[in-house]
Amino acid sequence: MTTASKSKKKLGVKPLGDRVVILPKEEAEEMRGGLYIPDTAKEKPQQGSIVAVGPGRFEKGARVPMDLSEGQTVLYGKYSGTEVTLDNEQYLIVKESDVLAIIDG
Repeated sequence: MTTASKSKKKLGVKPLGDRVVILPKEEAEEMRGGLYIPDTAKEKPQQGSIVAVGPGRFEKGARVPMDLSEGQTVLYGKYSGTEVTLDNEQYLIVKESDVLAIIDG
């Protein structure tokens, strides 16, 4: 299953407040000088697709809608959010403010 089809799969989770669920972009396994690089030594991806969006935060008694939406590809902080496993897939739950940019295209 490709990353595009994974991101279109409906999750059984709805984030609360101003949180989003991101499917991190998988990095290709690299070999340097013929040596295997274990998962623990690889850098975390900082790019992924949004698969679920919360309703937004409350401010002064009114809900502020999210600027993000499902299907967008975003950049997020290196150590942001909480990693979770849902349906044998790794996801990241972050606050809207931890998303640094939306990637067009």
